This record gives sequence, structure tokens and C-alpha cells, in this order.
Amino acid sequence: MSYTKISHLEDHIGYWLRCVSNHVSHAFARKLADQEVTVAEWALMRMLYGQSPLAPSRVAKQMGMTKGAITKLVDRLIAKSFIVRASNADDGRAQTISLTKEGEKLVPVLAQLADSNDQEYFNHLSSKDQETLQRILRHLTTKFGVTSVAIE
Repeated sequence: MSYTKISHLEDHIGYWLRCVSNHVSHAFARKLADQEVTVAEWALMRMLYGQSPLAPSRVAKQMGMTKGAITKLVDRLIAKSFIVRASNADDGRAQTISLTKEGEKLVPVLAQLADSNDQEYFNHLSSKDQETLQRILRHLTTKFGVTSVAIE
């Protein structure tokens, strides 16, 4: 049988991006798990940090998630006492979400975990290479309209 010559997995930039992304993401998820927080929960908490109470629909749009997915995420964080849901002061039918005091205290701890995870994986690169890599990745997300927060 004759096979058509095809490229190897390793010939694709996407393959290498996925390999690195998987390792970086899984390491970060393990660090967060020690704090009993998921990557998605961390992303939502970070978005709320330093903000006035926000409508869940606005958060869903900013994170590129459905309203149903945000509701489930909010419910999990409420159960952990990291955020609260309240009636909107201007419209009693609408709701807002915000961090609790416990959530506000936890976000800087989680941010340090994110920083140390990045350092672990990228500090061996020169500052110039880190800036170039970030510039290229930002360019690609802009070019292809990537608007959702990377949580998986």
C-alpha cells in the first residue's frame, strides 16, 4: 500500500503551542486546586477584583461565556463564600455580583500563584523573547477575534 506523504505533528506550530499551553495550564490548575479554586473561578474572581458590583450578563460577555455557564460559576463561588449576589440598586429585578471580603483577600494570593507559574515556565526566556512571544500571541488573538477568557 502506498501512503501519501503528510506532515508530522511536530511540524505544526499549533502542536507546540498546545504542548506548552497544556503544561502551563495544568500546572496552574494544580496550584489553584491547593486553594480549592478552579481556573474558571480564578478568572471570574480576578475580573471582579477592584470593581464595583457587576451584572452577571456583563461578566458573561467579557469572559465570552454563556449566561448559564456564568450562573453555575457564580453559584459555586457563592457556596465557597468568595462572592455575593445582590439586587441591583437601580433595578430591583436585576442582580449584581461582587467579591466578599474573603474573596478580596484570596485574589492577591491566587495572583501570586499565577505570577509564579508564569515565572516557572517563562523566566528562562530573555525579556526580549518574553515580550516577542506575548506580542505575537496578542496579535493572533486580535487577528482571529479571540474574546473569551482562557479558562480551559
